[in-house]
Amino acid sequence: MRTNGDIAITGVGVVSPVGAGRDAYWEALFRGTSGIRPITLFDAAPYPLAVAGEITDFDPLPILGKKGLRDLDRSTRLLCSAAKMALEDSGLTITEESTHATGVSVGATYGSLHSISQFDRSGLIEGPRAVNPSHFPNTVLNSPASQVSIRFRIKGFNTTISTGFCAGLDAVSYAADFIKTNRADSAVAGGVEELCEETFLYFHHLGYLSGAGGPALSCPFDARRNGIIPGEGAAVLVLEREEQAATRGTNVLAKVLGCGNCFDPFADGSFDSAGRGLATAIQNALRNASLTPEDIDYVCSAANSTRGLDRMETKVLKQVFGQHCRKMPVSSIKSMIGESYSASGAMALAAAVGALQRDLIPPTANYRDKDPDCDLDCVPGPAREAHLRHVLVVAADPYGANSAVILGR
Repeated sequence: MRTNGDIAITGVGVVSPVGAGRDAYWEALFRGTSGIRPITLFDAAPYPLAVAGEITDFDPLPILGKKGLRDLDRSTRLLCSAAKMALEDSGLTITEESTHATGVSVGATYGSLHSISQFDRSGLIEGPRAVNPSHFPNTVLNSPASQVSIRFRIKGFNTTISTGFCAGLDAVSYAADFIKTNRADSAVAGGVEELCEETFLYFHHLGYLSGAGGPALSCPFDARRNGIIPGEGAAVLVLEREEQAATRGTNVLAKVLGCGNCFDPFADGSFDSAGRGLATAIQNALRNASLTPEDIDYVCSAANSTRGLDRMETKVLKQVFGQHCRKMPVSSIKSMIGESYSASGAMALAAAVGALQRDLIPPTANYRDKDPDCDLDCVPGPAREAHLRHVLVVAADPYGANSAVILGR
């Protein structure tokens, strides 16, 4: 049941392959700027893919300061930086009076793999007494979320959600539920994922990477698509009770109107048998927001340039939205920043806030050749002006998780 009052989004912080900070991020997406570049974090020579949505010019020192920075891994630095930007954007000050009513909710699934690998390598080669104990916290999956609470003195709930590609959306939904049910007044919520060889190797062995069956290219919905180009980043939203935002006199960027989830037991990693779960998640979000399909003006898509997901999402959107689907723009920012796994839903939400703020729809970059199985209005470029009231953001994981969040003005 939807409670009285919507959840206000009062701050956005982003560290991405196309820029850091909400305005730089929005402007790059609306320009159709690509953040796909040669990988420098590890040697990609053994793989058919040598490019990714890597963040190459990021320096957390000016954002976070020197204290405690040395022992933080890449994921934690990215997340803490995005959280700092979001809090400053919101103007929300954490005090002794408000700290217990403020929470942290983060989507992260693979972020600890590199830290675990490096920590265990030292122990196996040099012995357990040789490892640096200060690096142990980085091997724990909830370390990035915990470090946000420690750094910004947030003493309310602290949760890490690991639902794969849906984790970023699920983390924001979880935080919104805490506020709706009067268990919190505000929350820092989002997702993070770092680019590392361990995760890259995992997707390589699954056959998800682009480049093996043709040129390496992130082109969602396009007939040439042949797999994902990995990305990395962190996106954080500050959520507040609407009444609190009004009392503070802060600028409300958007509102969380509805959330929906559904696990699809027929998912098998290929999306060939999937679809029911995503359809149900979207329908649940519409119901939760008290909206009809015709009320959605734009879909910020989960499509990531794989054959199965893009085709499945197209089928589901046509099923749920019917004739309205013919005039409803659907675009994927993953064409510019890559597939950032657990961060992708939060990155999409940050983009959706920008779309509502500026009445602009980011394009699906690299879209050229139409696929009859993906016959949507994919916004091939440039960015499109449109009066947006409600934006649907969706996510789908190959192994069954499906999530949807609706944002409004």
